[in-house]
Amino acid sequence: MKCSRLRIILASLFIMSWCPGVSAADKPAPLKGLLITGGCCHDYENQKRIITEGMSQRVNITWDIVHEGGTGRDHKISVYSDKGWAKKYDVIFHNECFGGVVDDDFVQAITAAHHDGVPAIFVHCSLHSYRNAAVAADSWRELIGVTSRSHEKKRAVKAVTVNAEHPVMSGFPEEWQTPNGELYKIERVWPNCIPLAQAYGEDTKKEHTVIWLNTFGRARVFGTSLGHHNETMNNDVWLNLVAKGLLWSVDRLQPNGQPMAGYEGAGIKPIVIGANQVAVPVPDPRFTAATR
Repeated sequence: MKCSRLRIILASLFIMSWCPGVSAADKPAPLKGLLITGGCCHDYENQKRIITEGMSQRVNITWDIVHEGGTGRDHKISVYSDKGWAKKYDVIFHNECFGGVVDDDFVQAITAAHHDGVPAIFVHCSLHSYRNAAVAADSWRELIGVTSRSHEKKRAVKAVTVNAEHPVMSGFPEEWQTPNGELYKIERVWPNCIPLAQAYGEDTKKEHTVIWLNTFGRARVFGTSLGHHNETMNNDVWLNLVAKGLLWSVDRLQPNGQPMAGYEGAGIKPIVIGANQVAVPVPDPRFTAATR
């Protein structure tokens, strides 16, 4: 009897050793993301590490990074002028701050790429980018899902969940006080936008949406105005939230708020803590970012 059981166990182990269903080769290819960053007012040098490594810790994704524009407000990101620039990516992550750009055709080319179906993530100052374009500014805001053109005084922001049932908000606290912050004044919530959390403005005496979902054409969009300081971005609450928003945008988030099989992250933590900490590279075989 014991011998028979042993033969069954050995046979099972043999089958598992060659069975294609459990082969690493069957794991889905990593998602491909493009991070657009640069401009005024923020520590983009460290934030690009926080974002890409923080997302790869939680999501099976590799990155290209376009970091341009110095500290100016009117730079036009070069990749946006490339034909079909967005089509080779699964998701575009916007963390740029170019409020001085007024070229309507340039801005409309960005929104058109997303309208065709490429998902997008928008954080913080990307909301204020291109706000001075005469015509296309509203197209940009409709893409994002909210309109914002100014912010309150810099102070910690208390984000209060208003849609706890959504998978993107699984694990997010009922209330979260950011380590530091800058509350963006939301002038309009567009029709396809679904608010997930809000914060009370001490200057405006109003509630302002701070986390949301949106649809624009065929594209899913996740957005949050939280993220001015490195202390906020390099926080498990913020990184977990944005990772789930990213997974939702590419339709890889389960109803329980966990990644679909094969889209779990590498588990390697980001290494940048604050604006004054030197970024020391950490080996990550899945992190293949290229900077332009």
